[in-house]
Amino acid sequence: MGCRSGSTKLDLMSAGPKLAFYHDSRHPLIYMYEPPMSRSQHEAAVDELLGTPVDALMFCLGDGRTMLHDTKVGELWGHNVDRWPHLVFRRAHLNATDVIAAGTDPLRIVCERARAKALAIYPSLILQQGRGPRDVDVRCSEFRFDNKHLELGPETDAETDANDPASTLLDFSHETVRDERFALVKEVVESYPVSGFELHFAWYARFFKADGVDAGRELMTHWVRDISELVRGSGSSRQLAIRVPVSIEGCYQAGLDVAAWMSEGLVDIVTGQTFPGAELVDCTADFGGLVKAARGTDTHVLATVNSFVDSDRMGEATIEVVRACASNMWAQGVDGLYLAHWFGLWPYEADFYQKLRELPHPEVMAPKDKQYYLPTSTHRQVDPNPGPGGRRDLPLTLVLDEPSVVVLLIADDLPKQPENVREVLLRLRLMNWTEADVCEIELNGQRLPEEQLRRINETYRMAQPRFRAGPAYWFVYRLGPDLWPRLGGNTISIRLTDRAADVIPPVILRDVECEIRYLRGRAAHRGFVDPDLGAWTSENP
Repeated sequence: MGCRSGSTKLDLMSAGPKLAFYHDSRHPLIYMYEPPMSRSQHEAAVDELLGTPVDALMFCLGDGRTMLHDTKVGELWGHNVDRWPHLVFRRAHLNATDVIAAGTDPLRIVCERARAKALAIYPSLILQQGRGPRDVDVRCSEFRFDNKHLELGPETDAETDANDPASTLLDFSHETVRDERFALVKEVVESYPVSGFELHFAWYARFFKADGVDAGRELMTHWVRDISELVRGSGSSRQLAIRVPVSIEGCYQAGLDVAAWMSEGLVDIVTGQTFPGAELVDCTADFGGLVKAARGTDTHVLATVNSFVDSDRMGEATIEVVRACASNMWAQGVDGLYLAHWFGLWPYEADFYQKLRELPHPEVMAPKDKQYYLPTSTHRQVDPNPGPGGRRDLPLTLVLDEPSVVVLLIADDLPKQPENVREVLLRLRLMNWTEADVCEIELNGQRLPEEQLRRINETYRMAQPRFRAGPAYWFVYRLGPDLWPRLGGNTISIRLTDRAADVIPPVILRDVECEIRYLRGRAAHRGFVDPDLGAWTSENP
């Protein structure tokens, strides 16, 4: 299709983006630069993505409670603060107010730059955010401080901490709450050159009290219908995007009837997400429900690729981990990918751009090294929450003589390219393992043989690359072709058959990883040699 006279490709992106990038407007931008920021520094939010496959920028509106643009219906970040206990938040306030005083604002600069460079831009509103004490929470609005009666409150009588962020979320059963959120959307779509608008439901996906979810579901559908009419009516080809928990049922239980929204044609782009707080890469995320609900509608379904692993060996995900996650998502039939926390990789270097280049092309990633893994306990969060409808099977405590089972999704069809497979490594980390313990390990019903096993003793280490994960043994299997994982779900079963009688802590399966290493062609070299359990690099042997 050719462009209409005077239009750009972003005007015609009716189906939705193939690779969307979420920018929180703060961490790699307004937090980073000493005031006053130049226009070109604000424009970097767009410029840093030019020449990549990213075709949509989802740009966050401040904190969700206070804004970083020249709002007339909301409140400016820090307008109610005289003395700052937090210097970074002070910097954000100064960088926003300096630009506003000059006659524009950060959002307008970014929108105009995106428009000039034919990059679709969707301002994004975080719908839920907790509230802290007035003397500490300098990002909070007076609306929130003055209207505590509009909050959900604790879920049970036992939860009495009024400063618990979960208890201070907004209760969307109140018309005042819905109107306040609506006014912010209205102002942006009527005042800024945008491609559409995104409602971010996935962060703190709780909108109604437990006994009000059923009634709230109808209220929320009516509200989304009004937002949809507003966004689409504000300009030609504008789209409403939403980011929600990964499963249809999880959304429904939170009061979000996403399937009905798709069926009625209220939303143009639906992004499913797991681990919205921990930002963990999730190779196990199941987008099947969203994809199925979108069939027969015009809804464009995106799958979220987070950026964080936070293991003892790795902070941000390597390209091998990203390939594995993205390949699993493309295999589920999604229409595109949504990079949710990649702004944390700033300043963007060559490896960042290499990941972007491959992501839209599953066939390009297919014959390249991948690192599949199951989300587990991390350094920052011992018990990371996958969100409504998400799954996290690890860590898993083993019980003597009972099989413990996990499933690992693999998008590689290894028998199709056997001559290019260098090796397949399955790694399991068993915490609190001793030299006296015995177990049986199966992959897809086949017992893994001792001759393919290397055990690595990490009962004690002086140091680790990032942190010490605790006493453990790694079981590393170099799998032969008869034991290669299959395309789709792979069942891993562990049966603890003997346990040292003098040990108190239980055996815990903490980590499951499958690394697939390819050759570029028959007899091709692989570069330098790494040990079986070293840094995750693209040049493993």
